[in-house]
Amino acid sequence: MENQTTSRARVGIIGFGAMGSAMGRNLQLRGYAVSARDIRPEAHAQALAWGMGVAASPAALAAAVDVLAVVVVDAAQIDAVLSGTSDCPGVLAGCRPGQTVLLCSTIAPHDTLRLAQCLLSAGVAVVDAPVSGGPARALSGEMSMMLAGPPAALDAIASLLADLARNRFLLGPRIGDAARAKLVNNLLAGINLAAGAEALALGIRLGLEPQAIFDIVSASSGNSWIFQDRMARAIQDDFAPRAAAPVLTKDLGLAVALAQTVQAHTPLGQAAHARFQETVARGWAALDDAAILKTYLANPADDAGQA
Repeated sequence: MENQTTSRARVGIIGFGAMGSAMGRNLQLRGYAVSARDIRPEAHAQALAWGMGVAASPAALAAAVDVLAVVVVDAAQIDAVLSGTSDCPGVLAGCRPGQTVLLCSTIAPHDTLRLAQCLLSAGVAVVDAPVSGGPARALSGEMSMMLAGPPAALDAIASLLADLARNRFLLGPRIGDAARAKLVNNLLAGINLAAGAEALALGIRLGLEPQAIFDIVSASSGNSWIFQDRMARAIQDDFAPRAAAPVLTKDLGLAVALAQTVQAHTPLGQAAHARFQETVARGWAALDDAAILKTYLANPADDAGQA
């Protein structure tokens, strides 16, 4: 990606973690003026090292940009950045009509609608825009983005969305539909990852070499994108958190709960959710979600199907 000199929208990223920082860096390399806001000093240090702006509060960031992407973990964190505190005012205190806010977190559809209504009452355009694909694809602009919102709001930032995500899926004008689609995807992602870890752990228990199992599955019918991505690191004992285990645990819980609202049965999702909950409970919350392999390997063989 080459730096471009053409005029671009000023973009703010709230939640400068693995995905948010990669999205911001991608846009910066494409010529956008990018600023960040996070509660972690190390996140601000990274933004400054890249030559980005850093805002003292969510309100200050909102006041300084044209488009604001919220890429925090959950709905409670979005509530916090919108409302803020007396010492650290939130987005609602700094936003203005004519701006666009992208809700990029994976949250329940009813929370997406509720939060969007708060922003809409301030005159801000809102796009329901959860993202998928991991930090590497976010950095290259090749991630996926599910989109729902008014056509005018989407058209106004069409070039920005194209720079953010090669794969853009328009779900229509109803806020919340992108959140629904993201949870459907993450339900399957969690099931696939749990199944991949289960199979790899079985092979290891059978005395097979982990790399050989990985290579066979990667070239055969058992493969999935998330198996290749996560288990490639796991067999190297690399559990640095690109996607921390509690995040997919949270997403699976949201997906299972959403399924219950339409009387859909998700026994595989429930089983995968239980395995990820166990992974977090075992003390591996700070690790990548690939740490579910550690859970399978830690269990006695006759215990493997209890979750």
